[in-house]
Amino acid sequence: MMDRRSFMKLTAIGGGAVFMSGLYGHAPAAAAGSKTAAYEDFYFVQLSDVHWGFSGAANPDALNTFRKAVATVNALEVQPDFIIFTGDLTHTTDDPKERRQRMAQFKDIAAGLTVKNVRFIPGEHDASLDNGAAYKENFGPSNYAFEHKGVHFIALDNVSDPGARIGDTQLAWLKNDLDQQANDARIVVFTHRPLFDLVPKWDWATRDGDKALALLAPYSNVTVFYGHIHQEHHHITGQIAHHAAKSLIFPLPAPGSQEKRTPLPWDPAAPNKGLGFREVEAEANKDYQLTEFPVTRS
Repeated sequence: MMDRRSFMKLTAIGGGAVFMSGLYGHAPAAAAGSKTAAYEDFYFVQLSDVHWGFSGAANPDALNTFRKAVATVNALEVQPDFIIFTGDLTHTTDDPKERRQRMAQFKDIAAGLTVKNVRFIPGEHDASLDNGAAYKENFGPSNYAFEHKGVHFIALDNVSDPGARIGDTQLAWLKNDLDQQANDARIVVFTHRPLFDLVPKWDWATRDGDKALALLAPYSNVTVFYGHIHQEHHHITGQIAHHAAKSLIFPLPAPGSQEKRTPLPWDPAAPNKGLGFREVEAEANKDYQLTEFPVTRS
C-alpha cells in the first residue's frame, strides 16, 4: 500500500502535472445500508495507444518508445497495484498474420513490466478489422469487470464493432453489472474511445455512448479513463468525469483545432514531447489524484 508521503515523493521525482479529479467516493468505510466495501488506498498506472508496429515520420524512434516506457514504470519508487493499457496496443494492418505477430511482440515487451497484474482493452487498431478476434485470442475478453480494494472497475469495448458502437449485447451486460452495484458504489470505467461526443468527425466519439452514460448516470461516483485521442484531456458529463491519457507513440492535435486529425510533427530536439503515462491515486477521503509523467525521466 502506498501512503501519501510516498506518493508525493514519487511525484516530486517525476515532475509531472497533478490533476485532482472532481469525483468523490473515497470513504474509508461503506455507508449504512450500502453494498459497497471498505475503501483502501492504492494507485494504478494507465498506459495507452502504444501502436506497436507503427513506422513513420511521426515517431522515428517507434521501436524504442514502448520499451522506454516499460523501463520508466519499472523504475517507479512505489509500484502500482495494477497497470491498464487502454487500447491501440498495436498499429492497424490488413494482414491477419501480421496483426497477430504484432500482438505477440507487444506481449513480449509488456511481459517485462515488474508489476504482473496487467490488464488490457482493445483499440480500433487492434480489433475493428476482425471484430476483435485476434485481440481475444491474445488477451482474452474485450469487456469485463473486476473489484479492487472497494472500487468496481468496468472495461468496455467500443472498438470491435467497426461502426464505433458498444452494441446492444454489451449494453445489456453493462446494465446487469450495474444493477448489482449500490448507487454510491465507487465505479471506474475503462474505454478506448470517449463515451461522449468529443469530435465525431475525427472518430472521437462512440455512436451509442449516450446509452452507456445513461446507464451510468444514476450512480454518484463514476470516473471514466480512456485513450484514443493521444493527449491529456478532462471533461464532465453530468457528475461523470472523463480523463483521456497521452499516447506512447505520437501526440495528436487539440480536439477540433484543425480540419484533419494528423499527428503533431516529431521534434528531434524533444523526441518524447507529448508522450507519457498516468498514475491514478485513490486515497481515503480524497478526490482521485491524477499525475501525468513523461515516457522517460531525467
